[in-house]
Amino acid sequence: MAATLHNDIAESRVVDNRGKITGRLVWSYAIRIIFAIIFAFPLLFMVVSAFKPDQQIFQDLESIRAFLPVGDISLDNFYAVFERVPAGTFLKNSIIVSAATVIIGLIVNSMAAFAISRMKVKGGKIVLSLIIATLIVPFETLALPLLWWINKLPHLGLYSDGFAITQGLMDTYQVQILPFLANAFSIYLFHQYFDSIPKELDEAASIDGAGWFKIYRSIILPLSGPAIATVAILTLLPAWNQYLWPLMAVQSEELRPVMVGVQYFFQLSTSWGQIMAYASIITVPVIALFVTFQRAFVNSIAASGVKG
Repeated sequence: MAATLHNDIAESRVVDNRGKITGRLVWSYAIRIIFAIIFAFPLLFMVVSAFKPDQQIFQDLESIRAFLPVGDISLDNFYAVFERVPAGTFLKNSIIVSAATVIIGLIVNSMAAFAISRMKVKGGKIVLSLIIATLIVPFETLALPLLWWINKLPHLGLYSDGFAITQGLMDTYQVQILPFLANAFSIYLFHQYFDSIPKELDEAASIDGAGWFKIYRSIILPLSGPAIATVAILTLLPAWNQYLWPLMAVQSEELRPVMVGVQYFFQLSTSWGQIMAYASIITVPVIALFVTFQRAFVNSIAASGVKG
């Protein structure tokens, strides 16, 4: 009788614990959904407004219609965007600059992190600390000195009579790429992730005759997929969103990125429908890319946080 009563009490406790866990999960998901809706409202308003004329945008602001694709819906704003500005050229430039910055940046930052983390470099921790310390320096304080140095660097260009070396990288793709290849946070993230990989793998590869570069290319990088995806996203976003630096260093319209193109819509007559259409064109692809690599992004941040 006592044993039966004890089992009943134990089962009731298990049921209570399961109920509490289920309740916590429900509340957790409910809070996430609420925050997702709150943060989605501005994006939803932007996309929906891109299909409406200016007059209807302001009329719908007083009701839920502002977030619904109702009324006078058309693609006129998108057509007008490509007529008003060379949006195709801006998109092409941003894709080139962002892709080059991400690809070369992944190589540069991962190799730097590998050297500090795996190669037992003397003073490696001090070097890493100095690299991280650069994060506290805002880019605005470096922009003018960087502009001066960029104007002194040699530039190999292709001209009608062949290749020639000139002074200064102003008004080129290179000036939009080179200053942003090495990134302190990317090096730190790679370093933390590389530290979580057992160093016994390096020793085993060394016994088989592998050098440091082969260890880096054949062992470390294949195991660092989440870190690579995370650094790619964190490098892509600022590269795509560059505004101040291209405004200072690029004068030719055929080399300007998408963010500089925003100022074109505030000249002469301002059309908010066109602004929303242009903003949708340059925002939605980045959001789609982030959603695609979201799982790898979260996994890498979690792994780095545990190690740190």
